[in-house]
Amino acid sequence: MLTYETWEEKTQDFDSDNSTKGALHVLKWAYETYDEELVYACSFGIEGSVLVDLVNQVKPDAQIVFLDTHLHFQETYEVIEAAKKRYPSLRIKLKAPALSLEEQANKHGDELWKLNPNQCCNIRKVIPLEEELHGITAWLSGLRREQSPTRQNTQFVNRDRRFKSIKICPLIHWTWKDIWRYAHKNDLPYNKLHDNGYPSIGCEPCTQAALNAGDLRSGRWSGLGKLECGLHQNDSQ
Repeated sequence: MLTYETWEEKTQDFDSDNSTKGALHVLKWAYETYDEELVYACSFGIEGSVLVDLVNQVKPDAQIVFLDTHLHFQETYEVIEAAKKRYPSLRIKLKAPALSLEEQANKHGDELWKLNPNQCCNIRKVIPLEEELHGITAWLSGLRREQSPTRQNTQFVNRDRRFKSIKICPLIHWTWKDIWRYAHKNDLPYNKLHDNGYPSIGCEPCTQAALNAGDLRSGRWSGLGKLECGLHQNDSQ
């Protein structure tokens, strides 16, 4: 089994010249290899809706974790509930941080996402995912190369230095059009904020409609000089 400790470059080769651009092939390999040692960390944006549907085709009782910062849009929680109804066998867990919003404010100041967004993301997203991945060999992510310059070198299988694990990204070759074509064809539940100019959706205080139509993540942490929440940094590609 390929692990963080036994990592070797070019250990897997997947054919991306098919209807899912390699995604189903990657998922079948991933669940055959890791089974219960594989967790999908899903944000339930449109990529998440697509990947949840693909995961369900391969492992209908897969483990899926949503990092519930308690700062998400109501529309995000609605799509999670819709996914639970459509895929009743999937084990969808909402993972909350150790600190409530009130406790965080008492300890670090009100609206920490404005004072120190990196610390806020660390408390409410990074540390909770660390806890979920403890003892887990690999995790799934819906990253696509097209999303941003920081993701252009993402591979199907990556050595994740941040979480000391294997990170598997089945959708790396999918375009924005591919995602929506699949979602509409299969009538998938999706976050309705996407219909209002929000291509990338995170916590409500740090997300707005995209400022630049050519940059799908331009509505995230606007004016804060921040590009990522910390979950996808320090990878070795």
